[in-house]
Amino acid sequence: MPKIKIYAGSGLSPIALVALVSVIGLALWAQPAIAHHAFDGSTPTNFFEGFLSGLAHPVIGLDHFAFVVALGLLSAIEKQGFLIPVTFVLAAIGGTGLHLMGLDLPLPEVVISASVLAFGIMLAMKDRPQAIALAVLGAIAGIFHGYAYGESVVGAEMTPLVAYLAGFTIIQLIVALIAYKIGKFWMHKFIEQPLLNLRFAGFTICGAGAAFLAGAILG
Repeated sequence: MPKIKIYAGSGLSPIALVALVSVIGLALWAQPAIAHHAFDGSTPTNFFEGFLSGLAHPVIGLDHFAFVVALGLLSAIEKQGFLIPVTFVLAAIGGTGLHLMGLDLPLPEVVISASVLAFGIMLAMKDRPQAIALAVLGAIAGIFHGYAYGESVVGAEMTPLVAYLAGFTIIQLIVALIAYKIGKFWMHKFIEQPLLNLRFAGFTICGAGAAFLAGAILG
């Protein structure tokens, strides 16, 4: 029986990698890159509902989740990488505010999907922009991601609104931190090619982003 070669230090075979990208891509194709609601789309009415909705939104919305994972992995590579997720979450709060103020952003679903693809590409690249540039790009993306988050709390009172903002900020920082820790673990475990697994993750996120973008454009 022929043996499948394994990429050095990666722990993933080419077939496993392609399968992973395909499965994620198909899953994300079925999930539109629009605002994702907890509580069946009902506006939260108290602190508990607002906080839970905030925690759920960036996880239920796989486009948001994939983007935050990319931010966390990039932060593990870059010096001052902490700026990347921090500027994103702060900008996301601002983006939510824009939505609540009734201001319209152009093609938010397309921009959100394109941001997943773009950051997957940058994670996969051998040479990528520095942390400051990535933080600026992440902030721009954060405005659009936050704008999408705002759809869930239009019409909410102040208490659930503040709880919602706290919830989605906390969960995104947690997801980014976990991705950061995984990135650092891979870099220390595979000394000879420390960035190989991170680049593979970038290719996977690229596949997800491409599926999101196609869904946003064709949908």
